Amino acid sequence: MRGQNPIRPPETGDGSLLQVKKIFPTLQGEGPFVGQPSVFIRLGGCNLNCYFCDTNFEDYTPVALSQLMQDVRELSVNKEDRRIRHLVVITGGEPMRQNIVPLCEQLLAEGFHVQIETNGTLFRPLPEEVSIVCSPKNSGNGYFPIREDLLPLIQAFKFIVTPHDENYSFVPEVGQTAYRIPVYVQPMDEYDMWLNAENLNYVTELAIKEGYIMSIQTHKLLGIE
Repeated sequence: MRGQNPIRPPETGDGSLLQVKKIFPTLQGEGPFVGQPSVFIRLGGCNLNCYFCDTNFEDYTPVALSQLMQDVRELSVNKEDRRIRHLVVITGGEPMRQNIVPLCEQLLAEGFHVQIETNGTLFRPLPEEVSIVCSPKNSGNGYFPIREDLLPLIQAFKFIVTPHDENYSFVPEVGQTAYRIPVYVQPMDEYDMWLNAENLNYVTELAIKEGYIMSIQTHKLLGIE
């Protein structure tokens, strides 16, 4: 959205109806589950508007939970009706903006592994089996604090890094040390070949120097969503 999206507040509701941008089969392209066949559920709207955001999550439509589960079942299997995608990634936008608790519970009950991609500023009482990957964002006056009730549940932090913006040129301390949360660093996509090459070199050196885990957006290299 490149920061052009409206800022949308958290929604109330029982989770039986969710605002969905898209659901599709793919490979997880980044972070701790990179390369895994997965079904992505991209929910609509975000409570932040980051200038570098590379995802369109507006123009969403309401989808009943029952229909969403049916879509996941169909997209998780191959032509022989054998499940080949065991990972379901719930992303956005900001998925915690909506009540995704019932969705997560149903996915887990049917044997799926569930991963959430969140900016860490909102909270929902998700089942403990859910894997939460948090990508903190900078307000321009420092990083938004990560919810204290969310911190103990985060499986990995994924920081977007570029040397071209002082707000994103480093990895801040947001609670990862106290909770021993693994840190992934990922070059910002600035839609410029030369800037991106500099970002890749910068983040590679940062990972080597500080012991972070490198994350590359492999789905972009592969030309998939």
